[in-house]
Amino acid sequence: MGRRPARCYRYQKNKPYPKSRFCRGVPDPKIRIFDCGKKRLPCNEFSACVHLVSDEKEQVSSEGLEAARVNANKTMIKMAGKDFFHLRIRVHPYHVLRINKMLTCAGADRLQTGMRGAWGKAGGTAARISIGQVLMSIRTREDKIDAAIEAFRRSKFKIPGRQKIHVSSRWGFTRFAKEDYERWSATGRMKEDGVGCKWMAGHGPLSRFMRNVIKAPGDRPQ
Repeated sequence: MGRRPARCYRYQKNKPYPKSRFCRGVPDPKIRIFDCGKKRLPCNEFSACVHLVSDEKEQVSSEGLEAARVNANKTMIKMAGKDFFHLRIRVHPYHVLRINKMLTCAGADRLQTGMRGAWGKAGGTAARISIGQVLMSIRTREDKIDAAIEAFRRSKFKIPGRQKIHVSSRWGFTRFAKEDYERWSATGRMKEDGVGCKWMAGHGPLSRFMRNVIKAPGDRPQ
């Protein structure tokens, strides 16, 4: 028996049903990669960020997330180049989908029990999405924003419901606005931390502040 179409599991009708010691035998989700592109580059390399935001309360299957990821990744490689973006999937398919398999062969009416004992078996996984929740994000250069918008426009066809494409005013995947990031970086108050960054507060021991702010001998905070 093949998998059911996603329209059978689109709406959030039931409670969350995650994989646990009580819910066993769950098949692996189709999506296994949640970061694509140059995911190890520090945050100062990519200043622009584009989000794909859900406009509906729904469930998105792991197959749909994988199809959207592949589509966005291929489009960015083609239009922007494989070294000029970092794509991240922001939702995870933790919700287990159930299916009550019914026999369709000859004489099946003698074997199946209809709606008696209709609690199905695990047949797949899906992510539970809220209105305004970010599905996917791309950080890239300022001149590659149009490529990211086109990548998400094509990815929308792989996901049910309505989505909106939002160009962020913040620096990459950080929580700081672009002008604030540039201002605090120039004064040494912003410290890189992988794809994110840390803002060095002005309180605490002076030795710790000087150790974090001063990068090389002879440097002094402005």
